[in-house]
Amino acid sequence: MERADQGLAFMLQYENVAWYEDGTVRILDRRVYPREVRFVTCHTHGEVAQAITDMVTQSAGPFTAAAMGMALAAYECRDLGEAAQLTYLKAAAETISTARPTTVGRMRLITGGCLLAAEKALQAGENVAQAIVDHTVRANNLRYSKVERMAEYLVDLFPQNGKILTQCFAETIVGMMLKVARQRGKMLKLYCAETRPYFQGARLTATVCHEMGFDTTVITDNMPAFVMEREGIDVFTSAADAICLDGHVANKVGTFQIAIAANYMGIPFYVSGAPDVGHKSREDIHIEMRDPDFTLQAMGVRTAVDGVKGYYPAFDITPPALVTGIVTDQGVFAPADLHHYFDNGALGEFEMVI
Repeated sequence: MERADQGLAFMLQYENVAWYEDGTVRILDRRVYPREVRFVTCHTHGEVAQAITDMVTQSAGPFTAAAMGMALAAYECRDLGEAAQLTYLKAAAETISTARPTTVGRMRLITGGCLLAAEKALQAGENVAQAIVDHTVRANNLRYSKVERMAEYLVDLFPQNGKILTQCFAETIVGMMLKVARQRGKMLKLYCAETRPYFQGARLTATVCHEMGFDTTVITDNMPAFVMEREGIDVFTSAADAICLDGHVANKVGTFQIAIAANYMGIPFYVSGAPDVGHKSREDIHIEMRDPDFTLQAMGVRTAVDGVKGYYPAFDITPPALVTGIVTDQGVFAPADLHHYFDNGALGEFEMVI
């Protein structure tokens, strides 16, 4: 089967995101990558869900991990009757889908597709775990291909020798954006905000940009406004963990404040992704609050005195007035026009693939 991850950086290859094989799921530990290439091995679907909760994989990584976790669940219940297997898999789907609260809607699309693949495999007397793996590769191919179309539209918005500011780790869109830019001979200079407290920008985005051959600079999270002004940033861009139909965008915490600075300086902010049907407005987004003590350290080194308190929202919400455009596989939409995305039958970046 031809795969859409060819030509992308190491950590964007399917096997290096998360992979099921022989009764285990192996997940690249993005908490330590790239200084250390280490995989976490999960022996149950519950361990996969816990790995997602514990941020072993981040950005779009949990979606592949969730699907591979469903393959592992199929392996766990392989000796049960057909009805009992489906019951087991439905319970596993709920456990995995709710591992992180802000992306439950997208996760249920992933696990729902796995359930459909499992039903077909059971009816055909096929290996259910392998059927789910094969389904996941097809689903990933479809999503990666959609993201590549987004990248085509996004790169259209970058000037030659453009200076691009990123936030957090936009996973597939970063790889596809750079792949398209490289194919077109469009040179870019990337500035990656470090994205504390997990440093996804410094560790993940910067690694992908550098590995794919682009001039890459890491800045700390309190530098974006200065860098915009001093270095002449042309475009601020990010992906999103949820995009509401009314144009509100949930993304890694810090996106909102960078969007404010970009708006003040007249720099366009483009968000890549498709609207989520289950999110009509910002009221439909549940912001995940993580362990506040994690903000009191940097990569495991305590930075604050004992006794002070931390505060850790994983995401924030940027209002549509600060978003120049939503870059989708159907083109670029103004936030107010985002509901038209579905006019021609588009199904979104994440869909329940059969």
